[in-house]
Amino acid sequence: MTSPRTRITKAVIPAAGLGTRFLPATKATPKEMLPVVDKPAIQYVVEEAVAAGLSDVLMVTGRNKRPLEDHFDRNYELEQVLRDKGDDGKLARVQESSDLATMHYVRQGDPRGLGHAVLCAAPHVGNQPFAVLLGDDLIDPRDPLLSRMLQVQEEHGGSVIALLEVDPASIHLYGAAAASPTSDGDVVRVSDLVEKPSAEQAPSNLAIIGRYVLDPAVFDVLSKTQPGRGGEIQLTDALQALSADESLGGPVHGVVFSGRRYDTGDRGDYLRAIVRLACEREDLGPEFREWLRGYVTEEM
Repeated sequence: MTSPRTRITKAVIPAAGLGTRFLPATKATPKEMLPVVDKPAIQYVVEEAVAAGLSDVLMVTGRNKRPLEDHFDRNYELEQVLRDKGDDGKLARVQESSDLATMHYVRQGDPRGLGHAVLCAAPHVGNQPFAVLLGDDLIDPRDPLLSRMLQVQEEHGGSVIALLEVDPASIHLYGAAAASPTSDGDVVRVSDLVEKPSAEQAPSNLAIIGRYVLDPAVFDVLSKTQPGRGGEIQLTDALQALSADESLGGPVHGVVFSGRRYDTGDRGDYLRAIVRLACEREDLGPEFREWLRGYVTEEM
């Protein structure tokens, strides 16, 4: 079992998906590069990891994902053009992404599910706990979910997953957790996990959302996990094994999140995320909110 005192520094971001829900926009552009206001969605995720103290980021990519690497690399030609124009504001924004973190990349190759993508990170992560952040879930920086999860892992060891109470009618879209309360109001002890159950089969309405802090024992479990739902190696199945047998890699706890979350994996939620974030921007919000009020009043 990993010591609870181990300091976590590495984050893994699976980004090998095809983004079929956003076709044709994602035919040639990775879904992670779709803009949320004026930054690609993936940059928000990397910024969240860095804000939580995780400066070593491994991105698990696939074919046609080279723009992800380019975005977090330097663009000397563009920087020089902006420097020559004296446009320091845009220059700073361009350089921001390349200065965020130490970035690493590995190809998943065979798209065999989230569990397989996480397993691809094993050589880089080694024998230490690490965080996994899914790019479809954007967490508002005013609600530091990942930092709280790292704190819980430091206290209890093992693995920690992010949970969200959802309408039972929607639980089939998520992994669901069976959990019992602890002395901390936002922390539960997880005893079972089911991937995308029906409302009748779900152990609760606590849905897994895209943040995990994992004990490295998960790699050994994943290597033995058979393909599950959809013919893919499911991370939920590996976590279920860990929750059922603490000797494998410590307990599994959940942090029940009640803050602001923006789901960019669904077209409707993606649009709502853009509107909400634009409304809250100091540089865009006042004028945009005024226009939005008029549009809703006059057109709707």
